[in-house]
Amino acid sequence: MEQSSKSEQGNNLSQKPAIKRRTLLKALVGLPVLGVFAIELFKKWTFDQEKKHRILRELGLDNIQAPAVLKSPTGGHSELLRIGLIGFGSRAVTHANGLGFMHPDDVEAMKKDDTLNDWLAQENLNVAITGICDVFDLHAERGLATARNNVHPGGGASSNLPVKRYHSYQEMLDDKDIDAVMIATPDHHHSPIAVAAARAGKHVYCEKSPAHSEEQLNELYETVKNSKIVYQLGHQITKSTIFQQASDIIKKDILGKITLVETTTNRNTADGAWIRNLDKNGKPKPGDEKSIDWEQWLGAAPKVPFSLDRYYNWTKFFDYDIGLIGQLFTHEFDAVNQLLRIGIPKSVVSSGGIYYWKDNRDIPDLLHCVFEYPDRDLTLLYSATLANSRNRGRVFMGHDASMELGDAISITADGDSTRYQKQIESGLIDPSSPMVSFNPNLGKIDAVSGATEKYFAARGLTTTTINGRQVDVTYLHIKEWIDCIRNGGTPACNIERAFEEGVACLMAHKSYVEKRRTTWDPVNRKIV
Repeated sequence: MEQSSKSEQGNNLSQKPAIKRRTLLKALVGLPVLGVFAIELFKKWTFDQEKKHRILRELGLDNIQAPAVLKSPTGGHSELLRIGLIGFGSRAVTHANGLGFMHPDDVEAMKKDDTLNDWLAQENLNVAITGICDVFDLHAERGLATARNNVHPGGGASSNLPVKRYHSYQEMLDDKDIDAVMIATPDHHHSPIAVAAARAGKHVYCEKSPAHSEEQLNELYETVKNSKIVYQLGHQITKSTIFQQASDIIKKDILGKITLVETTTNRNTADGAWIRNLDKNGKPKPGDEKSIDWEQWLGAAPKVPFSLDRYYNWTKFFDYDIGLIGQLFTHEFDAVNQLLRIGIPKSVVSSGGIYYWKDNRDIPDLLHCVFEYPDRDLTLLYSATLANSRNRGRVFMGHDASMELGDAISITADGDSTRYQKQIESGLIDPSSPMVSFNPNLGKIDAVSGATEKYFAARGLTTTTINGRQVDVTYLHIKEWIDCIRNGGTPACNIERAFEEGVACLMAHKSYVEKRRTTWDPVNRKIV
């Protein structure tokens, strides 16, 4: 995609309506019956528009530009990168799509859904998937078919390089024809594979969470820091349009001093509770000891007999994961840390239990975690349930306003705000409803007044709207990693951010398991 002009890179977020007032007024007066009513309606609309623009001007948000997807730098460092995928489950499918590769069946499905063009509009990243490693034959075969498909975004041609299946990650890392790896295995393998890859000189893109234990995390940090590789942890929210707008809003101090951030997760399905060993008809999914290398899948975890329950539902068990904290809170921590740079908490208290899903799981289905940052005058709360699907959002609470952040932004002034006291008293700002919103689907920021639609936040972790089209944020995150490999620089989710996240998550997990407050010793760099 060609780099756009400044005006095309981002819509002015307070741009005035395209229809001229005089033209609209003439049209309304021409209506024989509705003329008087329409004129009054038009006056109300005009008043609301003027009110919106005044709010934006007073907040300094009238000239914020929406970001655009820029073409990657080109030059002598844009040679083909050969990438190996370690683990080819559902998340690795998204990785492959982000790299510019899609299984033939998925291509046909997207044609029917009329969604293929957004994927084809991605930039050709000039990479080749030359290796697939998975312990399950069925997944490996799907990975090979994906890597060999000839349909690519950006009009890119296939490299025609052979694609090899590796039966172990060690075999892949020993191959000098692999430049970088993407790790999408169960969590207990993340750090050991990433460490081995860094030692082999392979660049690493690894799914969250970064490590399964404090020992693993320390080894990962030291190994990556002492290597020359580019490490990117798999959190893509920073590439969302709304996240970048939220960053500008915080820099402009729209919220005032932020002392409380509340993040939440609500789910109410078996799949959301990580019961995934049955298909939609209730029958067991494929897999047996002949098609799955069980010993390699277990790795350093305790040896247990082969189990499809553990293979598909591994998130339920502490042997392989830390549950809600590792799977879902990691995204929440990254979102807050990328915006506020809160780093490692001083202390954490976790509580909860197994209240609804009475199966063989170790992980709680209801969880609360309190992360304290006394040096920042800040508390981060995380609350999660797997037995209710009510949307509770992600909220940053400041002295002057609160911001709800998901796939949209909604900012509401506090009724007792110091900064907005005069505007509230004059009626310009109503603290009972949002005063500012940003909806990337509309492509502009807007002040909310009267009966203007409220914007409800979701998570913002899949796609974002840029220049009127849907863009996969995982693709943008992968693109940043690849650009840093070729041209230098540090990606957003680098090893420092990964270490901070890893410590926070392990503190929360340790608190839950040991039923006590955990603290961070910054001198000895350990959890106590």
